[in-house]
Amino acid sequence: MPARRVAVIGTGYVGLTTGACLASLGHVVVCADADPHKVERLREARVDILEPGLPETVRDALDANRLDFTGDTAAAVAEAEVVYLCLPTPMGAGGAADLAAVEAVAGQIRDVLPPGCVVVNKSTVPVGTCERVAALLGRADVAVVSNPEFLREGHAVHDFLHPDRIVIGAADRDTARRVADLYAELDAPLVLTDTASAELTKYAANFFLAMKLSFANNLATVCERFGADIADVTEGIGRDPRIGSAFLRPGPGWGGSCLPKDTHALLTACDRAGVDFPLLRATIETNVTHQRRLVERVAAACGRGADGSLHGVRLTLYGLTFKAGTSDLRDSPALAVARLLRERGRRTHRVRPGVARGPARSERSGRSRGRPGAGRGGGGGLRGPHRVAGAARRGLGGDRHAHGRPRGPRLPQPAGRGPARAGRADLAGRRTRGGAGASGVNHARGGRSSRLRRLASSRPPVALVLPAAGVVRGLLRSFAPLIPS
Repeated sequence: MPARRVAVIGTGYVGLTTGACLASLGHVVVCADADPHKVERLREARVDILEPGLPETVRDALDANRLDFTGDTAAAVAEAEVVYLCLPTPMGAGGAADLAAVEAVAGQIRDVLPPGCVVVNKSTVPVGTCERVAALLGRADVAVVSNPEFLREGHAVHDFLHPDRIVIGAADRDTARRVADLYAELDAPLVLTDTASAELTKYAANFFLAMKLSFANNLATVCERFGADIADVTEGIGRDPRIGSAFLRPGPGWGGSCLPKDTHALLTACDRAGVDFPLLRATIETNVTHQRRLVERVAAACGRGADGSLHGVRLTLYGLTFKAGTSDLRDSPALAVARLLRERGRRTHRVRPGVARGPARSERSGRSRGRPGAGRGGGGGLRGPHRVAGAARRGLGGDRHAHGRPRGPRLPQPAGRGPARAGRADLAGRRTRGGAGASGVNHARGGRSSRLRRLASSRPPVALVLPAAGVVRGLLRSFAPLIPS
């Protein structure tokens, strides 16, 4: 098909990935952003987002003269056939999505959109937003379409170029087909529907994923109580094609730029519409409860006194991003756990591999996130929903593949000691089958191991807390030669 002239407003995770990937498909793309410093860096192919393949995709598109960046929104859309809105919709008052950025941009481009242009809303927005944008534009000659994104952070480029499905909601099929033609080079099923259905599809998908994670975390508690192996249980049910194995690994809770704000936004929308959705409410509440339970386990393992006080105990949290392979700290469950730990004690030390100091922003949320540093490990121990936390019988096992085999680096060992052995005791004192080590602590990355060693040998006493491995006591025993008495 012929190349189309495309404008993308917003250059966060979704906007930058959308613009760069559309350019890689042969379209001519101009991306607009309000941050002049960011625009200048992107023109030099300097990508501040930790996203595999994205810097290369941007560089290739720039070299081919199919991608450009500007701070002038009006100029970006002046000759566009299709305009994508990839703007932040953070959680607003009462949990509803804040549409201020979307509405502001609609007002800015209203009078400069070319006749016959199609505006595509790719931001995650409540049902009815396309109608709202169309009303703000007030242009009968401009169609507004919903085309939600289903990109995973850490896999955004791959997911864009190899999608499971492409959902397009429009008032008529001809307009939907115009947008679908942009993806003609991709082999994916098309779901052509109305705008309300497309908008709700995105929220429903994220709610279902959050529900599976809350289920897995609750199931881990049940397994621990009955002496069952959560990894084996989830593998057993995940092999049922009606259930699937994705999002069934327990962790310190779910977070990130999408699931928390989208579940709250959907719940708020249901409440306003008079629709009772107890399963959605329970999914959110379970996530909060699970994080509190994790802190209780830490307090029981290394707290002081009958009340499990953590005063005088320094807790080092290794890995703070919401999941591995990203530099994103937004709504990270690790930070939620850190806040709860601070309420129980006085000091926490937080290690953020792959994240340097300094704020950055994304269109998925208006909140700050860390900029990527030299490392590319994303989070370490506390790394979101894909880590094995609460899996008591897995001992010191690292992250697990979908088929259930442990992976991950080993624990750093004192001089003269061999690698961490399988069979260490978990919180309940049982012998465990794990032994791969707590993920994120890597001999090959000497800087990280050295930093942990310094923390472990400092005073006051240190408790290295990596709930990803689910075994605080076993971890403390592994570091016993390093920890001051």
